[in-house]
Amino acid sequence: MKILVDENIPRRTIDGLRALGHDVTDVRGTDQRGLADPDLWQLAKTEERLLVTTDKGFTAYRNEQHHGILVVRLRQPNRHKINLAVTEAMNRFQERDWPNLLVVVRDKTMSTSRSSA
Repeated sequence: MKILVDENIPRRTIDGLRALGHDVTDVRGTDQRGLADPDLWQLAKTEERLLVTTDKGFTAYRNEQHHGILVVRLRQPNRHKINLAVTEAMNRFQERDWPNLLVVVRDKTMSTSRSSA
């Protein structure tokens, strides 16, 4: 699966996704570092990638056609908790499930919605 991770996703999560065979683009250390949210969103759409982030602002794109949005929203996030949340969501959904799917992972819940676009 093609995935774009925002700068706020831990490297251990990126390494774990890659170890599972995913094609992961990490904007850190590239000229795309620090992209404004609309530009990052456009990159995810252009490259047909699932976007993984902790930025709740990306939920605004839920009704657009996309390749998936995974937002991790924890009260006291740290690398370990973010990694667990991403891993849980990735294990719950198959690659075919992600197009137009928004998943928001919170401390004790996971909510989903699907774009009709």
